[in-house]
Amino acid sequence: MVAFRLFVLVLYFTFGVIMFGGQARYHHHHRRHKHSHHASQISMPPSPPPEASAPSPDENSNNHNSIYDVRNFGAVGDGVTDDTEAFKTAWDSACQTEAGILLVPYGYIFMIQSTIFTGPCESGFVFWVDGTIMPPDGPDSWPKNYSRRQWLVFYRVDEMSLQGGGLIDGRGEQWWNLPCKPHKGANGTTLREPCDSPIAIRFFMSNNLTVQGLKIRNSPQFHFRFDNCRNVHIESIHITAPALSPNTDGIHIENTNNVEIYNSVISNGDDCVSIGSGCYDVDIRNLTCGPGHGISIGSLGNHNSRACASNITVRDSVIKNSDNGVRIKTWQGGSGAVSGVTFENIHMDNVRNPMIIDQFYCLSKDCANRTSAVYLSDIQYVGIKGTYDIRSPPMHFACSDSVPCTNITISDVELLPAKGDVVLDPFCWNAYGELQTLTIPPVSCLLEGIPQSVLDNDIGYC
Repeated sequence: MVAFRLFVLVLYFTFGVIMFGGQARYHHHHRRHKHSHHASQISMPPSPPPEASAPSPDENSNNHNSIYDVRNFGAVGDGVTDDTEAFKTAWDSACQTEAGILLVPYGYIFMIQSTIFTGPCESGFVFWVDGTIMPPDGPDSWPKNYSRRQWLVFYRVDEMSLQGGGLIDGRGEQWWNLPCKPHKGANGTTLREPCDSPIAIRFFMSNNLTVQGLKIRNSPQFHFRFDNCRNVHIESIHITAPALSPNTDGIHIENTNNVEIYNSVISNGDDCVSIGSGCYDVDIRNLTCGPGHGISIGSLGNHNSRACASNITVRDSVIKNSDNGVRIKTWQGGSGAVSGVTFENIHMDNVRNPMIIDQFYCLSKDCANRTSAVYLSDIQYVGIKGTYDIRSPPMHFACSDSVPCTNITISDVELLPAKGDVVLDPFCWNAYGELQTLTIPPVSCLLEGIPQSVLDNDIGYC
């Protein structure tokens, strides 16, 4: 420990002279640093999210007339019987009642098909899940005339709450095993099996929503997706799926604003939270994430599209055993801008890429270089601490050749290898910004100022 502290003091002095005494440079070489600190104790994770504690609606209360138990509409709840029509009938009644409650009671397992629950509903409507809801078991059991892209859809429903202490089980394993990759057929042809997999829960064009207290597991694809929504509050939910389950994002938002995601646990096979184009005013706090692919803004700009996102904050959270920590990913050829992003007080535990910007995102090996890109600016990293997987550098800022990233600020960052004594250098390419404090590892690869290409061109307009 003494040796390590001496090492840090030497680094601070040496790189303080380099970073604050002269202009930053491109960082091409692979300098390696030694330390004697084998177990990082440099920061503590925030407190874990509380268990859902909201009481179930009491059928003996004065609000008895506003409670619509799905059993009273013909639902059986044995896990085999198709209870779809009972749920839809109960929905129609509860939705049209002021402060109506659609109750899914504890102790029952209800199987329902792909369904769209449509509003508008009266204000104060609650979809209360204390039991278990699940879809048919896999693609072979899915009716051919039902959508394979979504399971439970809430469309044009305002001021609704989806809550309770129950479970929504997506039964996704058979979907994950579909042969989606191309394979050879007769006479040299290439075949592709149908690979549509349903999103478990989708809110579309709905406002003033609350999702609270639920457990959601094993979705065939995304667990939650919010499209064209406004004022979304998510709290104390628990999402789980195996680490290798494909495309099982915990929460995905698209063209959705004023979003709060608080005090929750997400462990899955893809992004814990993914933030798409058209999103702004997003606040994520006290999230425990991993294993998975971390918290991502993007991917943005695919198929030469215009993408905009702004005012996004991720704070007071833990990311563990994950491929990525906090990531911004964009495709070459896109346009638009991402700005006003803050990552603050985040504890990394054995994360492969704790801090990553990738403006060369590509899912194949033949992506062509493009001159246009989504413009990234005003990105802050504050209080990012913990350990990283030594297969990748702890900081990776790969920005477009023609549209550089600007105004990246870094302060109070301490990232050490989870194994071994080698502290890897950060990587930067065409990334402009500044250090507000010295860091571990030292960052010497950011460029100063604003590049002329940004000053001369009207890029990043949203």
